[in-house]
Amino acid sequence: MNRFSPRALCFAVATVVSLSACSTIEPKPLTQGSLAEQGRADRATARVDVEPLSGPLTLDEAIARALKYNLDRRVRLMEEAMTFRQLDVSHYDMLPKLMARAGYSWRDNDNIRQSRNADNGELSQSQFISEEREHTMSSLGASWDLLDFGVGYYNTKQQAERVLIAGERRRKAMHVLMQDVRTAYWRAVSAQKLRQDVHDTIKTATEALADSRKAETERLRNPLDSLRYQRQVLENLRLLEAIDQELSTAQVELAALINAPLGSTLVLSEPEMKVDRSVLEVPVERMEESAITSNPDIREQHYNARIAREETRKTLAKLFPNLRFNYDINYDTDSYLLNDRWNEAGVQLSFNLFNLLTGPGQLKLAEAGVNLADQRRVATQMAVLTQVHLGRLQLNNAFDQFERADAIWNTDNRISEHLKNRESTQAQSKLDVVANQTTTILSLLRRYQALAQVQAAKARLQSTLGLEPAIPSVGEISLQDLTRLIGREQDGWAALSASTPAGNAQ
Repeated sequence: MNRFSPRALCFAVATVVSLSACSTIEPKPLTQGSLAEQGRADRATARVDVEPLSGPLTLDEAIARALKYNLDRRVRLMEEAMTFRQLDVSHYDMLPKLMARAGYSWRDNDNIRQSRNADNGELSQSQFISEEREHTMSSLGASWDLLDFGVGYYNTKQQAERVLIAGERRRKAMHVLMQDVRTAYWRAVSAQKLRQDVHDTIKTATEALADSRKAETERLRNPLDSLRYQRQVLENLRLLEAIDQELSTAQVELAALINAPLGSTLVLSEPEMKVDRSVLEVPVERMEESAITSNPDIREQHYNARIAREETRKTLAKLFPNLRFNYDINYDTDSYLLNDRWNEAGVQLSFNLFNLLTGPGQLKLAEAGVNLADQRRVATQMAVLTQVHLGRLQLNNAFDQFERADAIWNTDNRISEHLKNRESTQAQSKLDVVANQTTTILSLLRRYQALAQVQAAKARLQSTLGLEPAIPSVGEISLQDLTRLIGREQDGWAALSASTPAGNAQ
């Protein structure tokens, strides 16, 4: 009867324990307590290094806070930083491989060998032990592969292009963020300006509705006249409540964009409401030139085309024979070895014969990728040029809409002044007061909305042209300095206008 050695028994026990441990792993759902604790930690992380608001918030500071503290922008910056790290790591793929190995060998009986006579085929009666039952091995070896070097070289060049693509995507995200902040800021300004007037008018309309219903109940007026009166008051209330609902979300949206506490009340400093049509004096040809050279989408497609060309070169490099060099330093504790330390070197040339069949297909596939990248670049360029012309028209229309809304508001404001004089002499009913106040509020709201559309259209055109402030790393500049920089360069139109000859202005 065979007996197991202690080492065999230990191995069997370890195997059983390992298998039993693997079979007892079960899913562990998150608990309410752990989720709440992680939520508190995440909220604290989101507020790290965010300067508290002090005083009224200006538009320049709102944009600066969004660029510095917005959480989505932080993700973009981290993605760009990761691509830089990937580029650093890819450089190591071109280096030779230096491998250190150590091993242990054990068997429960001797490795015994016999020999056979090559002349007569007789098996020798002598038996030889050529290896110890237990011994250790170690080695240190360097190897360099020409194919791996070539592939790593082109992979590194492609990763360098991806770093530049990440920068262009960050630029595009910055344009979108600045555009969103401008729109949300003006919506919040209109909410701050109109909220109290809306609530006062709703209160007056509610009182007028109650008075009318009381008069109807007491039959002081014709029932049909009372119902018509109530219908007009209710219609004004519907408009006022719709305005109030639209204004109520503005501060939350702005707070989320600038990473301010969501429950806080933002006090905004209202900028001067003016529009400047000088942007449209820049010739459309100059705008097209700026878009072709600076638009993030076009630049990204240029980098993608370069990546596709590097892929062709990489495919071609894989079709060549591979040359491999290696040099190893070895040591073995086996006492039967006469030379327990030895060095060895080798050179190996290899070639995959199937490359003769698959090579042409791989090259055609790589060339098709280049053609696709070029076609995408052409399509993107034409789409961007279309956006330039559409953006210019949209901005011009937004200017016209604002001027019309401004004229309407000025007219309604003058009417309101006249009606206030009549109200002081009690020459008008509450319905007239509510209707007049509702009209004035609505026209002022539309004036703010039209100005927000001007800002949004201007920001869209600026994004299409690839214009943005020359902002250094937001982590290395203070909020105050960044705000001043935004105030000086936030439009980015100065350089574009300066490069336009005076005689070419349209």
